[in-house]
Amino acid sequence: MFLFKKFMEVEHISKKFICNDDIREREIRVIGHDGSQLGIMATNDAQEIADEKDCDLVMISPTAKPPVCRIMDLGKHIYEQAKKDKDAKKSQKVVVLKEIRCSLNIEENDITIKAKNARKFLLDGDKVKITVRFKGREATLGHMGKKILENFFEKLEDICIIEKYPRQEGRNMTMIVGPKKA
Repeated sequence: MFLFKKFMEVEHISKKFICNDDIREREIRVIGHDGSQLGIMATNDAQEIADEKDCDLVMISPTAKPPVCRIMDLGKHIYEQAKKDKDAKKSQKVVVLKEIRCSLNIEENDITIKAKNARKFLLDGDKVKITVRFKGREATLGHMGKKILENFFEKLEDICIIEKYPRQEGRNMTMIVGPKKA
């Protein structure tokens, strides 16, 4: 049962490749196992050469005239491709957007503590969204919210840049800051 599962997984991965008996063209351009040009030949002849070398005949470029096929070990090729994709995914840095919320009547010491947390996020390479929330009639006091956001930015301006300037959206005023590029 385990071997059958493994076989099915390989079949599922290799469906994007047209190989061996699935090639329906009469004539194809063949590239050898070592990368050399073997020329244009009948599909049956190319398949025999691939079978002699215990390799697969894989169609690389089906739209070319005539289609281009290569003699290679398909399982090894799929494994190496998966390994390259995994390494590329490891080296990517995912930028996360962290949010810090404040109210209109926040004290200076609280801003300092929240700015300290934002500094940690920025040093980790994340972006920070600072939100000032207005309650009830406070929504008309947008100028005070803007002052709070400017004060917040002053505490962080040595390590960050403003990516989205303070803007009121309904009952919230938001600003997005990101880390400075080195």
